[in-house]
Formats: sequence, C-alpha cells, structure tokens
Amino acid sequence: MTTSNLHDMTVAELAQALKSKQVSAVEVATGFLARLGGNPHNTFLDIDSEVTLAQAQASDARLAAGTGGLLEGVPVAHKDVFVTRDFATTAGSKILTGYRSPFDATLVQKLGASAQGGAGMVSLGKLNCDEFAMGSSNENSAFGKVTNPWDTARVPGGSSGGSAAAVAARLTPAATGTDTGGSIRQPASFCGITGIKPTYGRASRYGMIAYASSLDQGGPMARNAEDCALLLSAMCGPDLDRDSTSLDVAAEDFTASLNQSLEGLRIGIPKEFFGEGLAADVRAAVDSALREYEKLGAKLVPISLPRTELSIPVYYIIAPAEASSNLSRFDGVKFGHRAKDYTDLVDMYKKTRAEGFGNEVKRRIMTGAYVLSHGYYDAYYLQAQKIRRMIADDFQRAFTECDVIAGPVAPSVAWKFGENANDPVADYLADIFTLPASLAGLPGMSLPAGFGAQGMPVGLQLIGNYFKEAQLLNAAHRLQQATDFHLQKPAGV
Repeated sequence: MTTSNLHDMTVAELAQALKSKQVSAVEVATGFLARLGGNPHNTFLDIDSEVTLAQAQASDARLAAGTGGLLEGVPVAHKDVFVTRDFATTAGSKILTGYRSPFDATLVQKLGASAQGGAGMVSLGKLNCDEFAMGSSNENSAFGKVTNPWDTARVPGGSSGGSAAAVAARLTPAATGTDTGGSIRQPASFCGITGIKPTYGRASRYGMIAYASSLDQGGPMARNAEDCALLLSAMCGPDLDRDSTSLDVAAEDFTASLNQSLEGLRIGIPKEFFGEGLAADVRAAVDSALREYEKLGAKLVPISLPRTELSIPVYYIIAPAEASSNLSRFDGVKFGHRAKDYTDLVDMYKKTRAEGFGNEVKRRIMTGAYVLSHGYYDAYYLQAQKIRRMIADDFQRAFTECDVIAGPVAPSVAWKFGENANDPVADYLADIFTLPASLAGLPGMSLPAGFGAQGMPVGLQLIGNYFKEAQLLNAAHRLQQATDFHLQKPAGV
C-alpha cells in the first residue's frame, strides 16, 4: 500500500489497514499533517504535530501488541467547543484566545487513547467554528471564516463548518461536531458529507462548552454512514457522574444492523418540508433520493408536522435564553480575555465582554436576557417551552404512521459569503427543517443526496424516534450502497 492515497480512505478502510499492518499510524498521521500545511479553507485553529505524532507512536505500539482500540490509529479532529488538554480551546471566540483546558471532554476521551478506555483515534487538532457555536455559516468565528471546498466563495454551513469542510477536503477522515439547532446536519449538507446528531443525552456533554444546554448534542461527521456508525458507537454511553443530562442508556454497536433490508420501511414525508421556500434544485435532489428508497423497498407515507414554522421563533427564544445564562461565566475574572484598561470590577466586566464577544454572540445574549427579564418571561420564554412540547408531540403522532421521517436539510444549497450579512434573520430561517428535531431531542442526520445549483451538494435529512440511531444509519447506509453521491469530492482535492 502506498501512502499517497491515504486521505481518500474512509475511517473503516483506515482502521482495517492499520489493524492488518498495511500501514502504520505514524505514516497515516504524517500524511494528513502534510495536507494541513497552509491550513486549507481555514479549517483548523490549533495544530501540534508533536502531539499528533506522539499519539500515533503510542497507537503503533498498541497495534503491535494487539491491544488497540476499535479505531486505533485513525485520525480525527475536534470541533473547537470540546475542551482538550493537548490543544487550545477557544470556541471560535476572542474571549478564550489561548485557553488550554486541564482536562479532556468525555467525547474526546471516548475517541482518544485506548489506554484510557477510548477507541484509540489520533487527534490532528481543533477545528474552526462559529463563535460559541452560534451561526449557520461559519462567518461568525473570531479567527476568520471557513470556506466551502466545493466553492470557496460560498459558506460551508455552521456552526460545525470547520468540521464539515475539513472532512470534505480530505484533511481528516472524521471530525466531531455539535448540533444545537442543526449545526451538524446543515454543514454536512452544504459540504456533501454525512453527519448524525444522536438522541439528546446519548453522548456526554461533559467538556462541551455550552451554548444552549437543553439542546446541545455532540456527534460524528464523516464521509459515509458506516464511518458515522463506527464513530457513534465509540461516542455514546452514560456519563452520569459528570453530566447531569447524560442518559443511562448503554453504548451500542451501530454497525451491527447497517445491512438490514429496507423492505417495508415506512418513510414519512412531512408536507410542511416541501412547501413554498424550498428551492427547486434542492427538491429535485431530495425527490430523487426518495425514489431510490422506493426502489429499495421502502414505502413513502405522507405525514404532517403542523408546528414546523413555529420552530424558528421557539428556538430563537429558548436557545438565546440559555446562552445568556451559560455565557455569563466569561467575564475576565478566572480565565480567557480580560480588558486592559478599566476603572472597577463592573467596568472590567463590561469592557471584557464587549471586546471578547462578536456581534452574533452579543445579539443572542441580549435577546436571551430580554426574554428572561421580569414581565417578559411568561410572555415569551414560558410560551416557547409550551410550544416546544407540542412540537415533540407532533413527532410522536407522526411516528405512529411511519418509522423514519425524511426531507431536505436546508431550503437551499450553500449561499455566497456576505449574502445575509445585513439580515441575520435570513440565516435563522435557513434552519427551519433542522430545528424541529433539535427541539424535540430526536436523532437526525444528513447524507449526500445529489447536487443542486452550480454543482453544490444537497443533503437528505433523516429523523428517527428516540434511540433509533441504528435505524437511521441503516437507512442511510443502504441508500449509499445504491448511490455514489457520498463518493464525490470537490475539484482539486
């Protein structure tokens, strides 16, 4: 085996090549580090080749001893909202410039060194993202925008845009992302890769810098469903001592049912996902994917999710409210950026936060503080929580008629940089199809379904009932066995 094509191999292929000694972990790590020179598409925020190669050497020793983990020696990169001891963690914000955590996030541990019970993956570094995971375009990072490998004039999606772009550009075979309102699924769609958000609470949130605590959920991003199944198998499992939102649900091998027949699978098609506002090119690609499912034996069932439109106002009340509380800890006292000139403690708070936070973060903090303020809590926040419950109930009614729900991830393909610069609400509206599942805490994923205008990728969204990740991954894998959209890559990659 030559090392020149290692970047084109999937997670599963690399894992097999490493276990069979066709290539070493150091060779794999060295090959990927060479591709990171110049930081293509501004995807990485921190790289340390010494750390990466030391991890690879340790993996080779375990592989030689026959004690390697599930994914021993396979490279991964982490979204910069997961704290790490060996790399700086900034959450894409100036206020955390240079911050280094004294511990690793649980998800980082679970994928990391097998000597500590992890899957044995080797970290390539930390990936760019919208500041504190707030955004749909990756234009909000304090360290510069990430560009889409399919067209560098277009956004990669957000907030996990660095993760999606890095996987699409073959800079890493896998990456972690977080999904609060669609931040794994939407950039996966825009960059032509696969990503899954598990049921809320299945993967630990410990060590994930919080944006909206009742919504944030980590998950894997890779090129295909098989790789996502491998990664998710390593990520999930209870973390009850460290994460109060962790579910006491045992880890699961999500690869076990990947090849099950789809004969008789009922796929629900929400009429609200196919109405006015959905671009014709996106609809054509999604419709084509749905026809493939029919060929595979699945049955398309019309359903309704009547409160879909309400998910946007509900989300943009609840999420900013939680953000205003979570981000109060960034005040310049204990860690991160501190203003240089101030007269007293209050002045230091004000100047530190004004200098450290970007415009979108400030906007959401102010919105959240407003809806939680005296006189508005009942009118806005409490009502939003009631409608959130109704949105979750809509899904449960739908799942009496179908097994899986399918539709578009976003109303359009990736837009050009600056198109929504003066209209943040336009970015918010792009989340209309991903927000409902997030508000309900359901698992959802995006997989390549074709191409739209200017050859830009289009993603198909699959939503499952609670703890039905295996069913989603099976449906995605079978479609990918019948199509080749997930095999396509940007020009020049």
